[in-house]
Order: sequence, then structure tokens, then C-alpha cells
Amino acid sequence: MASVMWKELACADLNALAEQEAIVVLPVASMEQHGPHLPVGVDTVLCEAVCRRAAERVAAQPANPDPLVFEMPPRPVVVAPTLWCGMAEHHMSFGGTFTFDIPTYRAVLLAFLRSILRAGFRRVAIVNGHGGNMSALNAFLPDLQRETMLRLYATTYFMLAVEEMLPLLDRQNGVRHACEVETSMMMALTPDLVKADRLAEAYGPMFEDTRSVLAPEWQSFQAIMDLSPNGVIGDARTASAGKGELLLAACAGALAAKLLDRKLWDVG
Repeated sequence: MASVMWKELACADLNALAEQEAIVVLPVASMEQHGPHLPVGVDTVLCEAVCRRAAERVAAQPANPDPLVFEMPPRPVVVAPTLWCGMAEHHMSFGGTFTFDIPTYRAVLLAFLRSILRAGFRRVAIVNGHGGNMSALNAFLPDLQRETMLRLYATTYFMLAVEEMLPLLDRQNGVRHACEVETSMMMALTPDLVKADRLAEAYGPMFEDTRSVLAPEWQSFQAIMDLSPNGVIGDARTASAGKGELLLAACAGALAAKLLDRKLWDVG
């Protein structure tokens, strides 16, 4: 099977995918502190890996040979280069972090989408891998669709697989930050980048109800350092590579199911 990654293809390959009405998956992530045990590129590494695995599943779907059974044929899909910087002001006090302001983030996203449009594609699924980007993406989406006339979809990959992840977790009920989930997935993907000797200190507040953090009823800006002095939300001490592989599979499967939704492929 040919690569599903834009950066690994020749321009002729990409032109052919555009002619085939391929959907473009655009990973958007962040470059920010992830506690004492993980590298700052966690969100970028994980988001791109989930997008790659999901796209490979979609590209490998066989066509149904029975013409009387209406099934979708294999769908062309390509994963665009990851936008590795996002909205991370709340992590800046730790150091090692890049962030956009709102106008710059919007402008960069628009430039990415216009490039995809000029390359001949018409459908884009923006796949987010960083909680701090969620509000901005929700606010931008209507304008970005109007300004590009692309068929745009957006999701946060780990929100798609909450139910599938829950039975795999020992200490948490979902994704936190530098936590059991992210640490396990990094152990599966890039074990050499995980500082095993710092895992014993890799825990912080749990926030079992994430609405209190992501969408509080009464809001003001709050830096992560004010919530967790070591930058960890959740508990990474029970992380493992085996758990990470299962979590990656759950996330990729949930995203692939969305990418195979017939609504994405309707003409229009």
C-alpha cells in the first residue's frame, strides 16, 4: 500500500489523489511542556501517529465485489503535514513551549487550508490533538469554511474514543495531560523519549470532571502551573507500552470510523 502521508509522496501522487477526490486529514497539535518525564512534542507525535494509523485503515478498506450490496469502495485519503504549534499560553510559564495568539493561529490555519484547496482537494478533516486548541477551532470553523469553500470537518481525536479507552485505564476516566494515556502511547511509539526514572513523580490533580477545567461555568485565564506545579494532570505511574498500543488502536479505530462516514463523501 502506498504511503498515506503527504510529506512522503511526490507531487504527481498528490495530484492524482486530488483527482480521486481524496479527503485530506490535517493534524493540528502543540509543542508544550509535558511534565518531568515526557518531551514537549507529545501532542504532535501522538496526533500524527493516530492520523496515520486511521488513514491507513481507511485506505485498506476493501471494495465489496457484489454490485447489489451498496458499500463504499476504498476511499483515498492523505494526511497533511502536522501543524505542530497551537494555543498553549497556559503552558508558557514552564518554558520549552511555543504558542500562537488567536489572530496568528487563525491566519496559519487559513493558509494551510488555502494551500490544500489550491492543490486541488475539496474535503478536509481537521484532527486536533491538544485540548487548548478546541475552543479556537470551534470558533474558527464557520469562517474557515466560508473563506475557503472547502467541505470542512473538525474533531479532537481523543474525544472520539472516550468509551473505548475507559476499560483500558487504571487511574483515569479519560485523557488528561502528561498522564496515564499520553505516557502509555508515547511508551508504545517513542520509548526512548520517555524518562522512566521520572515516572514516580509523574502525577498531579485528577480532575475527574474535565468540564470543570475545559468549560467552567465562571471563567478566567489559569496557567497549568497554578493547577499542577510539575505540569502533570492525571497519573502516569501506571502507564505501559502495552496499554499504549491498545489506546492507539482505539483512537485510530474511532477516527477511521468517522473518516468512513458516507457524509464525508457525498458530492457537493
